[in-house]
Amino acid sequence: MEKLFHITTNHHAEMVDITTEIEDWIVEAGVKDAMLIVSSLHTTAGITVNENADPDVKTDFLMRLDEIYPWHHRKDRHAEGNTAAHLKTSTVGHAQTLVVSNGELVLGTWQGIYFCEFDGPRNRKFHVKMVS
Repeated sequence: MEKLFHITTNHHAEMVDITTEIEDWIVEAGVKDAMLIVSSLHTTAGITVNENADPDVKTDFLMRLDEIYPWHHRKDRHAEGNTAAHLKTSTVGHAQTLVVSNGELVLGTWQGIYFCEFDGPRNRKFHVKMVS
């Protein structure tokens, strides 16, 4: 079972909490126990699991990635000028594997699933596959 989700990002860099969309789909699909793979279909956007209680975590996360991978670097050669976005995606990863148990997504108390935009704003897609 799988689904393609569409998302519109609003900023150059942002982390969008997609947990509820995925949880709603799990309920709708009626899946009780499975492995769930969430994958960004882009080379400049990733998927991560992180704290979803304090919004400053997202701010700090993006700030620290900018410190490591500044948008402009005099030695970058990629013609599109978005080398930093590619590096951030490779660091964060394009996918996450999660567990569904008894019909519920298994996450820690403070965890959420984030679509990480590194080269927006754009219309984006992420794919979710359940393997039971």
